[in-house]
Amino acid sequence: MDLLVIGGSRYFGKRLIALLRESGHRLTVLNRGSSPAPEGIEQLVADRDDENALASVLAGRSFDVVVDQVCYTPRQAEIARRVFATRTRRYVMTSTVEVYEYEDSAVPVAEAALDLSSVAVDTGLPWEDPDFLEAHYEEGKRQAEAVFAAGSPFAWASVRVAHVLGGADDFTGRIDHYARRIRAGEPIAVPVVNHPATYVYVEEIAAFLAWAVAADFTGPVNAHSHGPLTTADICAEIERLVGGRSVFREVEVGEVSPFSFARSYAMDNTRAVGLGYAFTDSGEWLARAVSETVGVER
Repeated sequence: MDLLVIGGSRYFGKRLIALLRESGHRLTVLNRGSSPAPEGIEQLVADRDDENALASVLAGRSFDVVVDQVCYTPRQAEIARRVFATRTRRYVMTSTVEVYEYEDSAVPVAEAALDLSSVAVDTGLPWEDPDFLEAHYEEGKRQAEAVFAAGSPFAWASVRVAHVLGGADDFTGRIDHYARRIRAGEPIAVPVVNHPATYVYVEEIAAFLAWAVAADFTGPVNAHSHGPLTTADICAEIERLVGGRSVFREVEVGEVSPFSFARSYAMDNTRAVGLGYAFTDSGEWLARAVSETVGVER
């Protein structure tokens, strides 16, 4: 197939591009030019927020599938919907578990828990402001999905990615946050009721996205490994690798540590499994994932 990946210059995006290349697809990447494409892969350079520039660099081009790794706002989604209207038959958007921002469910959350038709889209908000965008990441993703779901000229799917673990190139700093505190025996702030959450190994989410490229499902799908993890599960593995001690401090209010959740919004991956994807269990890769990130051999 002839594929276009928008973004994909770091973390699981890099792994996705490698998998697609290994599968023999004709591959093109599009970004702003700050990161070069891997050797042998065509690169298109444009600011996706500039509709004219995007349309210009894509003039005369079409693709079987577009994989959008960096669609963060409804404005970007609207531009993409127009520009790719006649340039692709399938569009796969990488989304996030955080679209379930308002969920607090006793059971794992299925895709239908978020009614995209009820999401108010506001392209007039200051989405171009980096601080605003960071503070409204969940809302931006939710509204972007709603734009595509409202009607697209191509088959559209979104992959709601769980919290990702693993890799020496994990840029989030979340595992390092714990490792520093565990080594020093410093308190780790957690909510009084700390809910487990769903996770996915960095290699597995890249593999899932590569699988989604060749699939034909539409609409949103939750993507995560089987077996929710707690803060204590993750910290126990870090403690085993780096030494020290996990000291949890319960807080009623205020900021808690990463991977600590006062509400329950673990996802349900039944739809993905029904479509034919076989996820691993988190217990199969947790030790490896933590070891990669903290840089300590198991």
